Amino acid sequence: MRPLDTDIPTLAFHKHERVSRKMIEASQRDLLATTLVTKMQILQGRFSSLLAAADKEELARAYAKWTESNNQLARINIIGLPDGALDEFDRLSRIKSLRRTGRADLLLACTALAENATLVTRNLKDFRPVPGLKIENWAD
Repeated sequence: MRPLDTDIPTLAFHKHERVSRKMIEASQRDLLATTLVTKMQILQGRFSSLLAAADKEELARAYAKWTESNNQLARINIIGLPDGALDEFDRLSRIKSLRRTGRADLLLACTALAENATLVTRNLKDFRPVPGLKIENWAD
């Protein structure tokens, strides 16, 4: 299984060629998934755009992007917070070197570890320090 960090679907939404190709390949092999955290981050960004729209045109664009993102995310398996992720969160929260890791990144890592999955991200810097986490970069 290959759960996606938020940056990967975002790149796919922007038609990043390599990421789009890799997502198609992974989906054909039933390896593609994302996490509840990623879905929330993407849709939260789209909601923020809706609320920040200054005029009719901006609101229409923001709504179209929200609709497109929501429809695309509906086609991807969403991993919630499996029981093992709770245990991983407890373990990783105690590691001093990870205290600066953002909560969303930590939850993504916990979910991937609990599922024994390889997290797909462009953000290698923040995920490399997580012990035992397997990561891949489809963007670069």
